Amino acid sequence: MTLLSVRDLQLSIHRAPILHGLDFDIRAGEVFGLVGESGSGKSMTALALMQLLPYGGTSTGRAAMGGENLLALSERRMCALRGREIGMIFQEPMTALNPVKTIGDQVAETLMIHGAASRRAALEVARERLDRVGLFEERFPLDRFPHELSGGQRQRVCIAMAVALRPKLLIADEPTTALDVTTQAQILDLLKGLVEEEDMALMLITHDLAVVAGMADHVAVMQAGRIVEAGPTEALFRTRAHDYTRRLFAASDHAPARQVTRTEKPLLEVAGAERAYTLPRTRPFGPQSHFRAVKGVSFTLHEGESLGLVGESGCGKSTLARAILGLDVLQGGTIRLGGEAVRAGHHMHRTMRAKMQAVFQDPYGSFNPRWTVARLVAEPLHLLHEPPADPAARVASALEEVGLVPADARKYIHEFSGGQRQRIAIARALILRPRLIVLDEAVSALDVRVRAQVLDLLAELQSRHGLAYLFISHDLAVVRAITDRVLVMQAGEIVEEGETGRVFDAPAHAYTKTLVAASPRLPPDWREDDAARQTVV
Repeated sequence: MTLLSVRDLQLSIHRAPILHGLDFDIRAGEVFGLVGESGSGKSMTALALMQLLPYGGTSTGRAAMGGENLLALSERRMCALRGREIGMIFQEPMTALNPVKTIGDQVAETLMIHGAASRRAALEVARERLDRVGLFEERFPLDRFPHELSGGQRQRVCIAMAVALRPKLLIADEPTTALDVTTQAQILDLLKGLVEEEDMALMLITHDLAVVAGMADHVAVMQAGRIVEAGPTEALFRTRAHDYTRRLFAASDHAPARQVTRTEKPLLEVAGAERAYTLPRTRPFGPQSHFRAVKGVSFTLHEGESLGLVGESGCGKSTLARAILGLDVLQGGTIRLGGEAVRAGHHMHRTMRAKMQAVFQDPYGSFNPRWTVARLVAEPLHLLHEPPADPAARVASALEEVGLVPADARKYIHEFSGGQRQRIAIARALILRPRLIVLDEAVSALDVRVRAQVLDLLAELQSRHGLAYLFISHDLAVVRAITDRVLVMQAGEIVEEGETGRVFDAPAHAYTKTLVAASPRLPPDWREDDAARQTVV
């Protein structure tokens, strides 16, 4: 039975066309996947259905659900439907949650606003919903705040809020993009279980084709505001009638052409690294406890080598990266770069800082939005002993190296797409000609085609300049494509290391096996039609 029928959905923002005549149906109890690149209109489609469009947005067409056209309803009526009939999970849970309200109050709020329960009854339902999504009372009481939870736990709270009133349709907009593979697998299993148990429909918006392959019954592929192909998931992915679908499919497992630049000369040497944090006392005058985030980690990164560092959120990857960059002080062990000791804080000389740079996960968050690109890219130049005679020329050269043009230096960061912002972040890291670049989840938020372009760029720059990369990521496919060796980290310790292909193809440690098993992948036999198509041609 059709739950939602969308016909000729069109959307414009300040008269600029965004969506062009979308047609699709979602049946009760099914998972409907909506895939495409960033900017293709996936999220705008969901916001149009929810009537949560930005200022200046106007939608036309018909979205029939329960005998009503969602696009034509009043705000009062939509308020009655949101949460009760249609729930939505947003991509970034920290911005979707109220930081000054407890998780119990936020889940209960949905029921109270709709008059479905008193405060006491609503809190009881909130407890049951949080238990259902895996946040059990003994570890996650109702009085916990969002900042006390990990990213995956916050996403579970958002799911509990969205399903508190058992809606008929659940819209999930990139619900697992920033999560590690095991947490992602848990969230996807949770969503699938909710669909089966509650008999609700799920509209899953994502750029990850492997996730859609494992979840969706039907899929629609979006490009530039249009659905270019739609149908049952397996049939569509096997045939891939549209050229854009074929390009997305090819980009999903893209491996850049890399030249071997590794030497046997050690560049970064970490020996017995220890990092612990003091935890708050649980009671007045109680004993002081500590959390060991990094426990005796040792490894060597060679000149020109790409080294991957993988593990779940909270395993200590980023803490270790901060210590390597001289941003966190170690309690034990040593870190040496090019034979010199890395000392965090004011004792670290600027010439040492100039030898290593970082590219972070969120380029927009790591830039000052009030500065021009020229100032952003030139920011590290103060670390040089002698500043360049012509900084503008140095900035222009760095931008050209990452595929941008010198004229982009006059723009601001909000004028660029996500992939372009990451290129600017790489340009800023390159401008000092460092020996080591630490990439912390640098491509995790990018769609498959932009990610492929950035990986190609990183491989080309490494070949040209002999750079060494420490590549931190939860995406095992990306790590396989860009690294020579990999370290697997669990609970602050390196549990396995070796050549990337060997570790992922034949993992020895149980934890590595868990990571590999949890990583979503497209079924290999779905590519059999590629060979048949080439044979016919």
